[in-house]
Amino acid sequence: MKTLLASALIALVPSLVLAQAAPTAKSAPKSSTKAATESKTKSVAKKASAKGSTKTTVAKVEPPSSRVQLRSATSQVASGLIAARTAVSPEELAIAERVYVGLIGCELGATVSVIADPVAPGHFHVGGKGFKYHMAPVVTSTGTVRLEDPVGGAVWLQIANKSMLMDQKRGQRLADECMSPEQTVVAEAIKKTPPPSLLDAKTTK
Repeated sequence: MKTLLASALIALVPSLVLAQAAPTAKSAPKSSTKAATESKTKSVAKKASAKGSTKTTVAKVEPPSSRVQLRSATSQVASGLIAARTAVSPEELAIAERVYVGLIGCELGATVSVIADPVAPGHFHVGGKGFKYHMAPVVTSTGTVRLEDPVGGAVWLQIANKSMLMDQKRGQRLADECMSPEQTVVAEAIKKTPPPSLLDAKTTK
């Protein structure tokens, strides 16, 4: 009986060994497959990062668009026109030095503000109720101080005792009998000692 049991146990040992080894053998391919998959994933990631870095370093610089070039050209032309418009001659600068500036009172309670343009030498901002002009001096044959705004069509005339603002486009006066403090002094002096009229001069002759 013992001999039969021993023989049966000896016959079962090889089958048990094979049964235990089989799962190990099957698990081996799984682990190797997983390792291969991880290796491929890392390789793809490296290639992707390498491509990304290449794209970053070899990024093309696009030339400026036609709109940008047009804006730049327009800005340059506008700057040239402004520079040409604000250029004044030495004679015109001499006239500008004679212009009375400040808030000047006119008839009917109106006022005109004459302010020198700090950006454009020889030019003035002339404004009041309902109007605003950018004026430049103009040489005259009579020596009268004359400022003009060719765009707005306005003219500022200044003589010894008063000034006047005209709208040449409409053919009307915007302000009259305007006097600065200096002109007021001259006007008072003229009242006290009126200049001889042309008729008196002819009678004397």
